[in-house]
Amino acid sequence: MELQTISEVTKNYQISTRTLRYYEQIGLLQSLKKEGYAYRTYDESSLKRLEQILILRKLRVPLKEIQRILHSKESQVALHVFQEKIQELSKELRTLSVIKAVLNQFVIHLREKAEVIMNPEYLSDESILQIIEVLPVPKNNLKEDTSMNDLNLADNYVSQLKDVRIVYLAPAAVASIHCSGGSPEYDTGNELRKFMIQTNLKELKPDVRHFGFNHPNGVKPDGSDHGYERWVTIPDHLEVQEPFVKKQFSGGLYAAHMIPMGNFEEWSWLVDWVKNNNEYEPIWGDPECMNGLLEEHLNYINQYHLGNEEMDKSMQLDLLLPIQPKVNE
Repeated sequence: MELQTISEVTKNYQISTRTLRYYEQIGLLQSLKKEGYAYRTYDESSLKRLEQILILRKLRVPLKEIQRILHSKESQVALHVFQEKIQELSKELRTLSVIKAVLNQFVIHLREKAEVIMNPEYLSDESILQIIEVLPVPKNNLKEDTSMNDLNLADNYVSQLKDVRIVYLAPAAVASIHCSGGSPEYDTGNELRKFMIQTNLKELKPDVRHFGFNHPNGVKPDGSDHGYERWVTIPDHLEVQEPFVKKQFSGGLYAAHMIPMGNFEEWSWLVDWVKNNNEYEPIWGDPECMNGLLEEHLNYINQYHLGNEEMDKSMQLDLLLPIQPKVNE
């Protein structure tokens, strides 16, 4: 198999360069730089590893558990992870089965008494408990010979977001730090951490918020020129020193979806949600700056003192896509 560049891998596997870079940063994947190749490349073993990662992600196995599985030669590790996931899904299936059955009972009752005015007492805890007591035990109708096509269909269905929030971000003064190169996320993170300490920003602005985005958004085939920019909100009167630049964030309306650090494939889920929404439409910004999309690093004020790797283990992000109400024609 010929070596593939990062741009070829993103196209062939429908994965973002940001996700690939993150997999490398946490040691899940390795790229190569061989003589005669100007770009970062991936060989057959790396691509096989990537396929394994993508299948496990479709099965909703968290990245930290994927690390355990792929870094261990013991099959018992994978067995333990899969068994835990099965137990988790079984509980969820039982819960959903109960909810579905209760709703079915409500539908039957209301159809039988369609002419009767809705009685709020019918939704009392006692009534629901009586229904649950007679529910059938949920049965597993999944086929044993699930194919890859079945898995892809299931993944597509589960990937349809149902937890998107509409939020308003207020305009604010921000201190901006920007780096390009091999590890701009980590480099800007280190600089921002020093800035927070030197300015005592936690005391100056207890409601500080932290945003980040690709800049530029990886325009070369090897992705080597990609950069990352971070903003942290600051008091209006605060002046900053190089390498920071003071900017004004205009704020606005955003569709928000929360992820654990590393689940960057969910960006495409959020984009699809907004595109298919009947009330809102996306506002696309500068392509060099991730089209105006933002990643808010949640609870950063209580985590900035940690190292990058330690912070990544517990960090949650809000993926933020700028939107506006649709105009009815």
